[in-house]
Amino acid sequence: MDYDLHPERNDLMKNFDFKSTVIGPEINLKEIAVHFGINKKFKWEEPLILNENFLKGLLPQPQGKYVYLFHFGSIACINLTFHEIKDVVIYLKGIDKTLKDNSPFGYVEDFKLVVNENSEFEINYDSVVVDTLKEHHLDIIATILAKSVALKKIEIDTDILLDEIENIMGFLDKGHLNISDDKLSKMSGKILRFKYTTLSSIMVLDKPDIAWKNEDAEDFFINLSDLFELKDRYEKIRHKTEVLLDITEVFSSLTHAKRGNRLEWAVIILILIEIVMTVVEKIIEYVK
Repeated sequence: MDYDLHPERNDLMKNFDFKSTVIGPEINLKEIAVHFGINKKFKWEEPLILNENFLKGLLPQPQGKYVYLFHFGSIACINLTFHEIKDVVIYLKGIDKTLKDNSPFGYVEDFKLVVNENSEFEINYDSVVVDTLKEHHLDIIATILAKSVALKKIEIDTDILLDEIENIMGFLDKGHLNISDDKLSKMSGKILRFKYTTLSSIMVLDKPDIAWKNEDAEDFFINLSDLFELKDRYEKIRHKTEVLLDITEVFSSLTHAKRGNRLEWAVIILILIEIVMTVVEKIIEYVK
């Protein structure tokens, strides 16, 4: 059975309030779609959109409200209050068990779409004004916000890891390096995860399908991408992860060298012990 995920939207609604947050590292769109009776194969970059028809059982007043779910862990909500978003997230956690231990609202992006027939196109740091509401406006804003909030989480996580490595470098300056292979492996895993998530999962630099088919949609997407500095932020994350990987490689080399030195000293000590024991045996034999 086919579902219309984009029913006719009410152009009289002049303001569309967007709020996006991260609810987990990934969202199982297929499982959630099946729960709502949506039998559809989702492309990697395609969101699951819950319109007011699907939100009837979740919200007391679902009219004119939308929830976009993205596989990389972000959701973008339109015209939902904070408490309504919280209720939706709790409901989604009951469907996708992998979301259970993740707390939303640690990272949030807000934006507003204003439809004003008497105004020309205008874009500001927290809103955009258009004279006519078009199909791609909601989809593209939701996509940009979802990518931006996912990037925000990675940026903060990357900075936390940089601080952690800076502390280790402080010990290194004093001639001490006390870091286990497990910790190094976890650090490297986190860094590689950041690189994978930004490039392969979030696909920051990729345009949605509508932007390839519609010139107005492409211009709108480019303008919003520039506003949220998606490309520049991606490049900064990429640069930071490369620096972090270089540093962890140095740490790994130092720890391996340190372990090698310990092994060499262990071998030397064992040889010395063997020599001493041989000498002692000779002395005892001589005394006898």
